[in-house]
Amino acid sequence: MAKTVGSFIFNAVRGGAVGTSEALPGISGGTVALIVGLYDKLIGGAGHVVSGIRLTVTDGLRGKGMHRAKEEFGKADWGVLAPALIGMPIFLILAMLLIEPILDEHTQYAYALFFGLVLASVWIPYSAAGLPWRPLHYAIGITFAVLAFLVMGLPGANLPVHPVVVFFAASVAICALVLPGMSGSFILLTVGLYEPVLQAVRSVDIAFILTFAAGAVTGLALFVKLLQYLLENKRAITLVVLTGVMAGSLRALWPWQNEDREIVPATDVPLTVGFMVLGFAVVATVLVWERRKRARKGHEHEAALVR
Repeated sequence: MAKTVGSFIFNAVRGGAVGTSEALPGISGGTVALIVGLYDKLIGGAGHVVSGIRLTVTDGLRGKGMHRAKEEFGKADWGVLAPALIGMPIFLILAMLLIEPILDEHTQYAYALFFGLVLASVWIPYSAAGLPWRPLHYAIGITFAVLAFLVMGLPGANLPVHPVVVFFAASVAICALVLPGMSGSFILLTVGLYEPVLQAVRSVDIAFILTFAAGAVTGLALFVKLLQYLLENKRAITLVVLTGVMAGSLRALWPWQNEDREIVPATDVPLTVGFMVLGFAVVATVLVWERRKRARKGHEHEAALVR
């Protein structure tokens, strides 16, 4: 029982880390999901849920339709997904209400810390590609890095706060939840809807929140199936692309930029670089610990087979 409760809390906190990241402009939920080891579970599970819902709607009234839908739902690892999905919205709302205002007062240091976190995280898709990187792979990665860099440098717009605009903005922004390197909050900033979303949450604007949620669910349902297919059938090249996107997205986290995303002269360099190093060290430590943990389990498995 204690182990079950502990596992639930652990996975809820992991989901909460992903949710928290979505409230912070420039931080990708997909990147954090990679760091905390939730990425494949989230993509695979979401893909099975989407398939299950589709089968329920289209074939639920036809004999075996509901049985097939239940099979799809059963393929998701609910022991991990359920607590993670509970933790995400809770921590997301807390971050929007509590953490985001604090970071506004220390933007440069916050960006520096997250720059280091994401920089170290680039190693995750790079190594997970499971192939020796050849010149073509580097060319593809660099191409997508340049594209991401250019996108992250686009000046912000001010779209009208109209239900249709909110719906489509949410459907695009939510894709960043499952795409490492891209930030949903940053996308909302780009289209001028970040502050309206924050205000809607703070004032509990039900109509706005429901419109945003409908757009998010629609966008996620469409995009997650594509990403699930790519990871299951074109995993190596997909991770090459994600590596490039993550590297290019570092532009959004460069600490020395103004509100118009223009690069400005460096100030307070020692402390800022210190936060970069701290962020890098945190992820590097997690990666080394995870690698040693896997190696230890491998040795224990081999020893068990010898016995």
